[in-house]
Amino acid sequence: MNTIQPDHNGTNLRIGIVQARFSNEIGSAMLKVCTGKLIQLGVHTDDITVATVPGALEVPLVLQNMAASRQYDALIAIGAVIRGETYHFELVANESGAGITRVGLDYNIPIANAILTTENDAQARARIEEKAADAAVVAVECANLTNLLLQDQFEDEV
Repeated sequence: MNTIQPDHNGTNLRIGIVQARFSNEIGSAMLKVCTGKLIQLGVHTDDITVATVPGALEVPLVLQNMAASRQYDALIAIGAVIRGETYHFELVANESGAGITRVGLDYNIPIANAILTTENDAQARARIEEKAADAAVVAVECANLTNLLLQDQFEDEV
């Protein structure tokens, strides 16, 4: 049995991040934690690209364009969708999540979805540190895994 161990070495990885500015206090705090963790994992600051968009519904489009550029090993979506008094919460949460997943599958690129969906601001603030740091770890680990699997696939074809 072959077991591939998790690889959290971010050296030489290129990571793209899209941050939704709606609930910007939370998104900005998440961005700071996430980029700090990426650097801690060995990703060079010059290899991190950050784009911001108005809200969570715009995140998939920018991720799609980043993925299409083939310049990144992994992508990260950051933001917060906080329940209000209308159905809009469900629409934004569901559609942004589905769009993010579709981009990853369509372009065969790992995307760490760190868009919080919470009932209130307090719940979102309580999840900033853990979710943002996890997104960095997921992006690095899945980028390394995908790169390894693609390399093995290429070597098998040669």
